[in-house]
Amino acid sequence: MHARESVKQAHHPEPDPAGPDQESVWDYPRPAIAEPTTRRIQIVHRGITLVDSTNAWRTLETSHPPTYYVPQADIAMEHLSSNARRSICEWKGQARYWDMTVGDETIEAAAWSYPEPTPSFAGIRDHLAFYPDPFDKCLVDGETITPQPGQFYGGWISQYEAGPFKGGPGSRFW
Repeated sequence: MHARESVKQAHHPEPDPAGPDQESVWDYPRPAIAEPTTRRIQIVHRGITLVDSTNAWRTLETSHPPTYYVPQADIAMEHLSSNARRSICEWKGQARYWDMTVGDETIEAAAWSYPEPTPSFAGIRDHLAFYPDPFDKCLVDGETITPQPGQFYGGWISQYEAGPFKGGPGSRFW
């Protein structure tokens, strides 16, 4: 890659205009923050409601749609099992991953949690976040969401957010 191309990729695109009742993801902070939300978060897969919560937390970071962290009381935990995978987030700490099994289907590393988050993310302790891609339906306030582009991120795009969103081609250095 030429130096000129590298500089060009580092600049983010112009934010899309935010409509009524929308937030621009470009107004979200960096470093990321966590805050409670009363939006209804649901996941349905193979006809089974796996998640149904109005007590979630959402994490917000510049250029990313929200990621929702749901308390275990609002999750069908009998479908989850611990996964050996771990990762580190510079803001939240060490994540552990969870597999989801519904019938004869197992979705590996479908969810993650922070059992011992950093102090500024204490609200998400033992809550789980889910990658929306592998599930039949992920909803925010009854709206089927669009998964954040790319395979790395777990953001949920709904009518409430204006992009563009990090994760697609050329967005690595936004």
